[in-house]
Amino acid sequence: MSQHKLLSGCENLIVGTIMRRNFTSVRQIKSVGDFHDFLLFSRRAKQNANLNRKMSSVVQPCLSMDTLNPNIKVLEYAVRGPLVIRAGEIEKELEKGVKKPFTEVIKANIGDCHAMGQVPMTFIRQVLALVTYSPLLEDPRFPDDAKERARAILKGCRGSSVGSYTDSPGIEIIRRHVAEYIERRDGIPADWQNIIISAGASDAIKNVLKLLICNVDSKEPGCMIPIPQYPLYSASLAEFGIHQIGYYLDESRNWGLDIAELQRAITEARKVCNPRALVIINPGNPTGQVLSRENIEEIIKFAYREKLFLLADEVYQDNVYAPGSKFYSFKKVLTELGEPYVNMELASFMSCSKGYMGECGLRGGYAEVINMCPQVKAMYLKAISAMLCPTVLGQACLDTIVHPPQKGEPSYESFMKEKSDVLNSLKLRAKMVADTFNSMEGFSCNTVQGAMYAFPRVTLPKKAIEAAQKEGKQPDAFYAFELLENTGICIVPGSGFGQQPGTYHFRTTILPQPDKLKSMLEKFAEFHSQFIKKYS
Repeated sequence: MSQHKLLSGCENLIVGTIMRRNFTSVRQIKSVGDFHDFLLFSRRAKQNANLNRKMSSVVQPCLSMDTLNPNIKVLEYAVRGPLVIRAGEIEKELEKGVKKPFTEVIKANIGDCHAMGQVPMTFIRQVLALVTYSPLLEDPRFPDDAKERARAILKGCRGSSVGSYTDSPGIEIIRRHVAEYIERRDGIPADWQNIIISAGASDAIKNVLKLLICNVDSKEPGCMIPIPQYPLYSASLAEFGIHQIGYYLDESRNWGLDIAELQRAITEARKVCNPRALVIINPGNPTGQVLSRENIEEIIKFAYREKLFLLADEVYQDNVYAPGSKFYSFKKVLTELGEPYVNMELASFMSCSKGYMGECGLRGGYAEVINMCPQVKAMYLKAISAMLCPTVLGQACLDTIVHPPQKGEPSYESFMKEKSDVLNSLKLRAKMVADTFNSMEGFSCNTVQGAMYAFPRVTLPKKAIEAAQKEGKQPDAFYAFELLENTGICIVPGSGFGQQPGTYHFRTTILPQPDKLKSMLEKFAEFHSQFIKKYS
């Protein structure tokens, strides 16, 4: 024991004895020793008083981990999880000159088109420039059809400014244009009053999911979602306290949806919750499959039998690449099936963030909600009104997508060329990604029929799995971290989306521009070869 600790211990013992004497008056001092004890007593009493004042001045937090909403604690969003945080740290390290075996981080974890080099559509940006700074309406460099769109949008804005609030469901003229877009797409009438514009499809989806938060017959609500799934759904269900009912997609059938699997999932779920809704993602994220019309019909009939509200996530409807694949909206199929299916409740979602547009940051999207009980719809609109309105620039962006240049207008030819160039390039990249992974040892990757992602399966060596367990990581997350640290490539492990037990996957976007994508895949193949050697 050090001298300091010994003296400190002796002092505490002496002081403890003195404190027990409890001096209350100088009259208690009868000797020099008593006087010395009194001084020590007074000094320690003063120290204790100061300590108590400090302790009383410390404000205890009203919100702590013990008092935090427990639903927020269990919420996870893999697309922006620990790997992405580490990727951001690595970027800062590279900026500071830290030496790495690579010079940049490639964020293949998220469908952020423009961040990966996609050039914005000229017509969209022209209209956005015009509505943002109206004096440009007099500029002869802007085409007349862009000016016509901008004037119509500004006419729908209070004070003719995109800086003003709009109606909570969105600007009326844009909602009408959305309905016309749906009519052209499906050949079926659409009511503009069923169109609810939102700040991206994510907000629209969450606004509908919130309506399900109600225990029925003492059972919590449940919502069926695909596994693998886009983590927005698992995160939102956790946040809202809605029971997640996962149904597995069939990887052996190009991520097909088997009705028997839907039945298995709902039968098991009824033991613990009250299934209320069924989510379908078509084209699929992260799996890239496109549902056939026959499969959609089966799903609709299943939902009808089980009395489920249908949520159709159709944000990738423009992204269909594989020969023989075609997008069919759930609304079109449901309507053409006729009675009794034509009266089913359905919410369909679309976004400005995907497709050929890729305007992720502008946050524009919509929901078309049909056959909802009028009283419930009134409550739905009331809840939306609490958020005032979706971003107006996002609404303007949406208008350019659902009301694009028409044949004969000045921007038509250039718009169609830019659109087809983007989609054709994505088609080539979809094939490049699948072919490359299928050429690598231990990989299998289904055809990327649509959307913006591949979800390959990887067989990991036993030693790699054991190494992951020692670090307390899922094996696919361990693989993804190793990939990031060695190549700068950021992907999302399959465990963040859900997968069959004992299988390992990851999601990567097909968005890097062709040259960069080719380089990324070459680095990936080299890393994988070294990884297999290291852990074999």
